[in-house]
Amino acid sequence: MRYISLTSLLLPLFTLLGLGALVSGLGSQCSAPVTSGTAAPSAPFWMEQMQHRGSAPFSSNPGGYQVFRNVKDFGAKGDGVTDDTAAINAAISSGNRCGNGCGQTSVTPAVVYFPQGTYLVSSPIISYYYTQLIGDAKHMPTLVASPGFQGIAIIDADPGWYVNQDNFYHSIRNFKIDVSRMPTSASATGIHWQVSQATSLINIVFQMSTAAGNAHQGIWMENGSGGFMGDLVFNGGKFGMWVGNQQFTVRNITVNNANTDVYGLWNWGWTFQGVTINDCQVGFDLATGGTTQDNQGVGGEAIIDAVVTNTPIFVRNSQPSNGVLHGSLVLNNIRLNNVPTAVGVANGQVLLAGGTTTIDSWAQGNVYAGTNPSGRFVQSNIGTINKASNLLDSAGRIFGKGHPQYVNYAPDQFISVKSQGAKGDGQTDDTAAIQAVLNNYSGCKIIFFDAGVYVVSNTITIPAGTQIVGEAWATILGTGSTFFDYNNPVPVVRAGTAGSQGVLEITDMIFSTRGPAAGAVVLEWNVHDPAGQQGAAGTWDTHIILGGKDGTNLQASNCPTSGSGGNNCFAAFLALHLTPSSSAYLEGLWVWTADHDLDQGPQLSIWTGRGIMSESQGPVWMVGTASEHNILYQYYLVNAQNHYMGLIQTETPYFQPNPVPPAPFIPNTAYKDPSLGPGAAWALTVSNSQNILVFGAGLYSFFQNYGQDCLNTFNCQQQIVNIDSGSTVGIYSLSTVAAQYQISVNGQGIVPNSANRNGFAQTVTAWTRS
Repeated sequence: MRYISLTSLLLPLFTLLGLGALVSGLGSQCSAPVTSGTAAPSAPFWMEQMQHRGSAPFSSNPGGYQVFRNVKDFGAKGDGVTDDTAAINAAISSGNRCGNGCGQTSVTPAVVYFPQGTYLVSSPIISYYYTQLIGDAKHMPTLVASPGFQGIAIIDADPGWYVNQDNFYHSIRNFKIDVSRMPTSASATGIHWQVSQATSLINIVFQMSTAAGNAHQGIWMENGSGGFMGDLVFNGGKFGMWVGNQQFTVRNITVNNANTDVYGLWNWGWTFQGVTINDCQVGFDLATGGTTQDNQGVGGEAIIDAVVTNTPIFVRNSQPSNGVLHGSLVLNNIRLNNVPTAVGVANGQVLLAGGTTTIDSWAQGNVYAGTNPSGRFVQSNIGTINKASNLLDSAGRIFGKGHPQYVNYAPDQFISVKSQGAKGDGQTDDTAAIQAVLNNYSGCKIIFFDAGVYVVSNTITIPAGTQIVGEAWATILGTGSTFFDYNNPVPVVRAGTAGSQGVLEITDMIFSTRGPAAGAVVLEWNVHDPAGQQGAAGTWDTHIILGGKDGTNLQASNCPTSGSGGNNCFAAFLALHLTPSSSAYLEGLWVWTADHDLDQGPQLSIWTGRGIMSESQGPVWMVGTASEHNILYQYYLVNAQNHYMGLIQTETPYFQPNPVPPAPFIPNTAYKDPSLGPGAAWALTVSNSQNILVFGAGLYSFFQNYGQDCLNTFNCQQQIVNIDSGSTVGIYSLSTVAAQYQISVNGQGIVPNSANRNGFAQTVTAWTRS
């Protein structure tokens, strides 16, 4: 008889519950690993019951500011009858937070919690800057619009108070949002989501009218620079989502009985990963044909892994292309069931017939190969898009994993770092306290970082087997002489040790530094998920934020754009290092070296040498990630394998080419620094790496030495993406801004942007080695 271990029987259950597998090691105070939640089915979500010790140390009232707010404590009833609008908005706004006239700030975070119930609202719930709106994940609350609702949407993330491209730090999760009581003729909207980076919509069901001709919509978005959303369901409506934004990543959405799944007004590039459409009229309705800066349409749409059923048209362009680039489209692994038109035009033209069939790989736009500078416009099948097998789930789709929430856990299965002596006050050295919590409780408790700023003066090592939850993006801030020397880089946080395997999940955290920190490797990632457990090691809604915030000493007052801040303005050596033995699932990660000050306002000049470096052999999933304003590169893959990257987004430092990279750093051979392009950082550079799939990229260069005249000539830097001849890489739906050459091979510019003008951005639909 073949022996079957208890572990092998339980692993699928643990994965389903978001609990991960049995851990590779246990803390010294642990008697047994945590393997499942112990909360009673009727018990509220753990977040509602646990003691909250969060603080905002740089607010105007650090001793009295309330981070966690339960809407019922502010008078909301959740009975479906009482109008809860005022109570909910009071819960959000209380405490002199960043509302109308504020613009932006990092010092007043809030978690606004909704217990189980039905909350009737008659006007918008305003999501203030730096706010997480979180419902009971076990018993999802409903936000329902009254029949006479007045306003733009049930939840409004920007009532005109914020700069859309800088509207950071909003997250909404675990809700049913219902506009079905409103008249069918009303433009009833679930969420107005004009946002930027560090934003997420997670685990939301939108309920709209199913009556013919209704005007309801789930999400409305007219501008911004996002962002990630995932695990969403849309029932009914005229539109599931009506969207315009520079770039976004959308994973795992289902649309049922809507007129149109997604209406796209404009973009530079969106990636949709995992789409299910049932009984709609049109899947994706795209406003195309806008190919000038003043008339931007949908520049790039990339859709991977979709199932479409009983829907007459899957994708519809508003305008014919007439043989030239008028909006790029890439389709991969699209299964159609009774879908007569796969791709069409509003005038009735059919570009790709449908039926009941599977589309392997199809593209509309300019495709390139190798070192040939001449592309060709296609509206046809293209070569099969190669994907490493270990990136795929059991159905052959790109693997995805939602934000772990530990739904069935009880409060006593968490351990607060503040309960164990950490202060999180932005001043006290919490190194020893944090390391002790990890050493004592990793593997048998969820480690809870209460809201706060935790100063550390030496490396924090997170053992494999650890699950970490932050409150309101709790921050670990590395500072001190350990991190001064760029000749001797030292990790601030080390995730696992070299060669370690096990679960390692980090959610809702920020990793940062207090300058100067020229030798800081902000996050060194060593852990690999155990065999057979995809995505067991990763981060969700977790960011690396360097400077531009109170407490960092890397602000406009001491690091002005003149560069007079000198050596005090080194933010980090390297933001994120995926080491050779690691694997990683990174969802919604933003690596940001600040270009402006969230708390003081002006632009600033601070220096991070390197963005994301991966030497991982995989699997690595980068789902909705971004890396901005780092000096040598934003993304660097060297000796790496088996990566999925979609969508990735970058910006080149605004001060370059003054100084010319690598200045003010020097090359470091231990970190295999790449050869540099002329005068500016690489957005993406790949060396000796295999099985790399980039499925959606927005790589931008907006400035030269803080001036923008270069945009008029589409030439703010000469080269932006470099692939060496030893790497196997496929790039699809690549939009760049103002890089003379969009793709280089071995440092030589190959694909000129002049051939791919597509509105404000320039778009390459596909580039492959051959």
